[in-house]
Amino acid sequence: MPCAVSPRGWSFSTAAGLLPKGRQMTFSNGSVEAPTRPVEQGDLEMTTGIHAVRAVLPDRIVENATIVVEDGMIIDIAEGAPHRPGSLDGRGAFCLPGLIDSHSDGLEKELSPRPGVTFPVDFALRSFEARVRSAGVTTIFHGVGYEEDERHGRTIRLAEESVRALQCRAQADDALVDHRILYRLDALDPNGYLALAERLARHPDPTDPRPLVSFEDHTPGQGQYRDVEHFRKWMAGSGKYQPDKIDEALAEKIAERDTHLEVRSLSLTWLRFQASAARIRLLVHDPVDANDIAEPMTWPAAIAEFPTTVEAARGAFDRGLPTVMGAPNVLGGGSHSGNVAAELLVRLGLCSVLSSDYQPATLMAAVFLLAERKAATLPGAVRLVTDGPAAMTGLTDRGRLEAGRRADLVLCRFDGHWPTVWEVHRAPLEQLIRV
Repeated sequence: MPCAVSPRGWSFSTAAGLLPKGRQMTFSNGSVEAPTRPVEQGDLEMTTGIHAVRAVLPDRIVENATIVVEDGMIIDIAEGAPHRPGSLDGRGAFCLPGLIDSHSDGLEKELSPRPGVTFPVDFALRSFEARVRSAGVTTIFHGVGYEEDERHGRTIRLAEESVRALQCRAQADDALVDHRILYRLDALDPNGYLALAERLARHPDPTDPRPLVSFEDHTPGQGQYRDVEHFRKWMAGSGKYQPDKIDEALAEKIAERDTHLEVRSLSLTWLRFQASAARIRLLVHDPVDANDIAEPMTWPAAIAEFPTTVEAARGAFDRGLPTVMGAPNVLGGGSHSGNVAAELLVRLGLCSVLSSDYQPATLMAAVFLLAERKAATLPGAVRLVTDGPAAMTGLTDRGRLEAGRRADLVLCRFDGHWPTVWEVHRAPLEQLIRV
């Protein structure tokens, strides 16, 4: 995607791209327009905001709004205010805070898009980064699995390589999004526990002094796959198991959990120490009921990720834990594993955050779908992918359109069915970049 970064600290991505001597915009009717005079490189330095937008604030929509920006920070939002020279014309588009994706496994898919194909990590990251940015996401937490699971393409070696690539890219001046890491620890993998402990002890994460760590157990018969039949169907459809060996492999997976309970105990002891010392934000993953929330509260867990029932979500809510659900669940009308529908939890006020899980474009789509179905107001739906994840992850410098917050801004249009991301602005970036 073509983009440029101005010396004032904004990067510009447009659906139509950058002309050599001007900026063109693509509108909902497909037309392409240019400004009345060419925009020279120096004009980007004068850009101080965006006008004529429908600004989506946490509690309302401000029509015909002007958003004033200085040094990558929002300094004012006003309705119908005169715009400054160099201000971008939003032409009535919705203006949202940059989306924050708290759980994305999309990089794994980008690394290995089909069986037998594996791309270099740094190439896959650059490729995925562009898709994330075009979906309106300006901050993303990449899920990195610390486990040895060849069938899912997860190895400790790949985890370490991915973390190094992500941390390197996060510090690059030309990074299109703010890259962060969600460390995913398999509860029953001794290699994963030891490798992650060493990683966080010897190589602290420079992108986050208190990183997210998800403690996960995907054994069939509990958690996400408490209904064993859903796991059996997944095995049959994955193409990774011979049909006549599925039942045998399923029984082995269930029995394996009992042989690794000591590993679970050791890894949880370490995690509890880290969480109690405020060195990590610990996530309880796939809780099924109130008991699955009560025990993690003693760890202490900070987030309940993908509760599988209303009971679990309500238990988390009652104890002050933010809850994360998947945006693909909203689009699909329910969980592919037969668990609770995300839209139901939104309607009940039991969902704090939506994550993309594996498909970044589902975030924006879920926002407008929830608003269209009246499961939430548009500002309320937007909070699920902006202010909600910002507060949950401690990124209080972003996630809202208000003075003093980062000018991570997204312009989008809605044609009554699906939204289209039109432009993405991210701050702060300090050098002019043309791609």
